[in-house]
Amino acid sequence: MRERQRQQERLRALEFEAFVAGAGGRLLHAATLLTGEPPGAAPEAERLLVRALGRTRADWARLRGGDPYDRTRQELAARFARSTRRHRRARGGLLGGLSPHERLVLVLRLYEGIAEEQVAAGLGLPVERVRALHTRAMTALLSRPSEAEAQHEPA
Repeated sequence: MRERQRQQERLRALEFEAFVAGAGGRLLHAATLLTGEPPGAAPEAERLLVRALGRTRADWARLRGGDPYDRTRQELAARFARSTRRHRRARGGLLGGLSPHERLVLVLRLYEGIAEEQVAAGLGLPVERVRALHTRAMTALLSRPSEAEAQHEPA
């Protein structure tokens, strides 16, 4: 009996490792967008992802039939939402100038492709609030000068 349990645990560990190998890059990119850090220098994003993956690993046996990517993304978003105070200051990333809630809504809506209603339900917000955050974030991003324009402006 114990040998069978060990074998099942080894199989779960291999499945989880394969999941991380396949989805880890995309999840790290999402975490980097959330924290507003520049790619390649994102220690907060890495910590956020490691904690979300730790929770997914702890729940791995119960995920049978469920989507581990979806579960990890939900955990990542929930952990980020609980720690928005820590992520207020801009860090130079693509979305670094946005508020944490704006970044969260944009990442879930645009990067992950989740419908407004699902984002609202997952975050416990009214759909109208999600729509307003999305609109405000897009307006801020689209009104920002591009890198090429910024380089040609006089100092």
